[in-house]
This record gives sequence, C-alpha cells and structure tokens, in this order.
Amino acid sequence: MDRAQLLLLGLPLFLFCSDLLSLFTSSPPSPPLSSNPSHHHHHRPATDPPTEKPDTTTVGGVGLGNTVTINYCSSCSYRGKAVAMKNMLEITFPGTEFILANYPPPLPKRLLGKVVPVVQIGVIGIVVAGEQIFPMLGFVAPPPWYYNLRANKFGTVASTWLLGNALQSFLHSSGAFEVYFNGELVFSKLKEGRFPGEIELKNLITKKMANSRLADGVPELWP
Repeated sequence: MDRAQLLLLGLPLFLFCSDLLSLFTSSPPSPPLSSNPSHHHHHRPATDPPTEKPDTTTVGGVGLGNTVTINYCSSCSYRGKAVAMKNMLEITFPGTEFILANYPPPLPKRLLGKVVPVVQIGVIGIVVAGEQIFPMLGFVAPPPWYYNLRANKFGTVASTWLLGNALQSFLHSSGAFEVYFNGELVFSKLKEGRFPGEIELKNLITKKMANSRLADGVPELWP
C-alpha cells in the first residue's frame, strides 16, 4: 500500500473521528439562567454630587441588571438582523447586557452534518483510485456502478462536492431567531414562523422588565 492509498483511506477516517470527538465534547450554547435584578447593586461613588430621580415613566435606565440574549442561526445569515436588533435595543434599554450566540440545529442534523464530508471524501477517493481501493477491501473487481461513476469522473467529483456542500448548509441551519430576557423566552421565530418587529420586541421586553421589577418589589430604579 503506497502513500497515496494510505492517504485516501486514512483521511476520511481521521475526519470522521475528529468530527465525532468535537461533537460530543462541545455542548450547544444555552440561554443564560434567569437572574434577579435585585441582586445587582449599583453604588454611586461617594464623590458624586446628589442627582434628581430620573423620570421612571420612560424606558431609560430600566435595563440595569438585566440580560437580553439573542440566539440566531449563523448559517442562515441572520447575524446582520441580530446585530441590528441589538443596536436598537441598546439605545432603547441602556444598561442592559446583550448577548448574541449561535442557535445550533437539533442533534440528528448535527450528526448527519458530520457524516456528509466523510462521504464526500470517500466518494471522491473511490472515483479517483477505486481500482486500487476495492482489491484492498476484498473485492476481486470493482462493482459495475463504479465504472458508471468513473465514466464521467469530473462530473461525479463536481456533483459530489456541490451536493455535499448544499446538504451540509441545510443540516447546519436551524432557522432560529430566539430572544430571551433573563433566561425567559420572549420571542421565538421557530414558533411564530417570522422575525419580530422592532416595536413588537420593544413592547415585549418593556413588559417583561416591568413584571420583573414588580415581582421583586422594586417600584423605582433609583433609591
């Protein structure tokens, strides 16, 4: 067995094992645990002059101690939408911590997404060096379908590469745009089948903030 044959056989096995290892050693990001805004204490420096209470009827300053997480599908090109929403919410709710993270697809799709590149390399290796590979696998002669693939070598390789990449893109996509407030789901594109509107998202987060402050018995932000 020469070096080329070892490479064609060993590379798919190496990629498959490394993908399985990375799959089971890394867990998908989860929304942050709900935090109690009353546990965050914001102390003014002793040298600050006394200031008047801000108008609590507006949204400014209400976001202190809260966290908004936007989990989006990165392979669906949703990052631009997530960044635009984050910038809008930062202006509306100053003091709020905003987190952007990828929302992974379900486990079966992730597993299949790891298998596809191995199949791609295997098919391409068989098309290029099938006459040497099949005898090593115990075949007296290559099967008939091999000659059909070998008849159009370039078309087979190109089709395998393009179709495999398209399948990987589908398997890596989740179609998600999930918004969480302190770990509690506020809006889900997976459930609603659409993106949230800017005014809609502002109203949802404002309502959650008001309910959180009332539940904690904090009538006003500043003492």
